Amino acid sequence: ADAVGVLGTGDRCAIGEVPGFKKPSALGHGGEAISVSVGSSRVLVLTGRTHLYEGHGTAPVVHGVRTAAALGCRVAVLTNGAGVLREDWTIGEPVMISDHINLTGHSPMTGDNPPAPFAGRFVDLTDAYSKRLRAIARGASPMNEGVYLGLHGPHYETPAEIRAGRSWGADLVGMSTVLEVIAARHVGLEVLALSLPTNLAAGISPTPLSGEEVIAVGKRSAARAGEVLRSVLSAIDAAGHAG
Repeated sequence: ADAVGVLGTGDRCAIGEVPGFKKPSALGHGGEAISVSVGSSRVLVLTGRTHLYEGHGTAPVVHGVRTAAALGCRVAVLTNGAGVLREDWTIGEPVMISDHINLTGHSPMTGDNPPAPFAGRFVDLTDAYSKRLRAIARGASPMNEGVYLGLHGPHYETPAEIRAGRSWGADLVGMSTVLEVIAARHVGLEVLALSLPTNLAAGISPTPLSGEEVIAVGKRSAARAGEVLRSVLSAIDAAGHAG
């Protein structure tokens, strides 16, 4: 949430007061929806998210991106903090997600077919993370790119799970984002996702994992993350929308 300050001030409200939203309960997550301007674009900023591990099911997890699409948003820029499986990457330096592996065991498309005019349940994820947006972001702020492994949580992963993830090509691991990306693509949003590596993953880190460590790294890296976010959003605004 602290990194959002670089985008300026705007109209805001508490997320928990908006129908359909749950008040974020995860450590380090804010609870506001803020409307700001970036260049000629209006940007809806949600400073916190609902995680699958909070036990409310998938609908509240993806309510934010669905609401954004209903309000007229055409691009979703998702952010997260993540464990990193790459020892050559710098903790606290933002990276870009190029693809994901969904091991949450869930999908926001489970259930009845969505009503018209929405597309059916079978969402194509071939280009889930927009190549166009990644190229724009790369030009605005060069950064590493990698594959995000999404797990259910809230417990941290085991070293064996991390070894398996490495063998599948994962570079990052976390407990969010993948369901939101699926829902965003279903409603036609173009997606970019940025991740802040907050710790080495289990079995790679020489110390036990803790939420406190994640929060501390996030706070130390807030200024840098905000700088990257502002640069990327400004570049997307300057480039215009797809189509």
